[in-house]
Amino acid sequence: MKKYNLLVGQSGGPTAAINATLAGIIKESLKSEEIDNVYGLIHGIEGIFNNNIINLNKIDIKLLKQTPSAYLGSCRNKLPAIEENEEEYKKIFEFFKKKNIKYFLYIGGNDSMDTVFKLSQYAKRNQIDVRIAGVPKTIDNDLCMTDHTPGFGSAAKYIAATVHDIVKDNQVYDLKSVTIVEIMGRHAGWLTAASALARTDKEKAPHFIYLPEVSFSKEKFIADINNLFDKGIKNIVVAVSEGIKDENGNFISENKNAVTDAFGHTALSGAGKFLEMLVKDKIGCKVRSVELNVCQRCAGYMLSKTDISESERIGASAVKALIKGLSGKMMVFERISDNPYRIKINSVDISKIANYEKKVDVCDIINGNDISQRLVNHLKPLIMGEIKLIYSDGIPITLYRNE
Repeated sequence: MKKYNLLVGQSGGPTAAINATLAGIIKESLKSEEIDNVYGLIHGIEGIFNNNIINLNKIDIKLLKQTPSAYLGSCRNKLPAIEENEEEYKKIFEFFKKKNIKYFLYIGGNDSMDTVFKLSQYAKRNQIDVRIAGVPKTIDNDLCMTDHTPGFGSAAKYIAATVHDIVKDNQVYDLKSVTIVEIMGRHAGWLTAASALARTDKEKAPHFIYLPEVSFSKEKFIADINNLFDKGIKNIVVAVSEGIKDENGNFISENKNAVTDAFGHTALSGAGKFLEMLVKDKIGCKVRSVELNVCQRCAGYMLSKTDISESERIGASAVKALIKGLSGKMMVFERISDNPYRIKINSVDISKIANYEKKVDVCDIINGNDISQRLVNHLKPLIMGEIKLIYSDGIPITLYRNE
């Protein structure tokens, strides 16, 4: 029986779990009688144009699973429409033919699934037998048709634990104070919602949670804080999404002069700092803002066991699906129950996912400044469990790829 090769790429922002997905893909591929070599694209789809791939057959799977970021590197390359530049697609599929690639998996988020969709369409139109599928990845948890995304659980765990520490730090002084924690989330507030998981040990903080799915009122924000002060609560902690918008739909922190990336995303300049200045001006109490920024993406010491195991599992499932003939799909999680927590893995047509965005249901946003218990129950299983890491000199060991 003739064997073919599998090619895998990583695209978009890094996460703490994307390499666990890669590990699942490699491990399952090497078990298969249909697959000869597993190749990795360096820096996503750009690796094809630069003829930059590596053989992954002998990689250390155990260390790869606990390595955060993106082992293969990434890119934010937006493929043109087929009609605009068919030559680019011809180059890609000529590369597939030259390297004996029959199976192609792309791990990523919304923009990456756009690439999967376009390549799948080209293969279908031209009756090319290359099976192409997407494997979800994004800490933003904003991919449609899947219960949640690999990488989100570990980011949510980091956020919950970090906010919990900030709350404890904030409680030591007997004076009025406000601490504003800015969390990633341009249009979808899943990560900021995860701050509610910091409410352990009878702790009620963060006291307010503001998501981008509903409009943000500066006047109400100040009133919310003053109301708690009036109730005798001195140390207030606020979790806020970077993408909160005013009633006109404008980001409160958008830099109007900022450049945009290839996908039209405008740089934001600090919702937390903006609100810090607002509190200082309107209330005058002690106030600080903390921007978690990139730390929430790749905290390799704060891995969710649920997230890592599911990430590996969905990667392996993608390989099995391709071998069975699947193409033009993205692998997804379907939740069976919250308690006990159970999921299954399925696939959905990529056309239902590419360029769509899943947001927090506004029914789960309470009074514009908190989230429902239903959403808390949905999020909690995703951060459960810890990974026993391999350390050296006090630091987790990670894999390094030689450029």
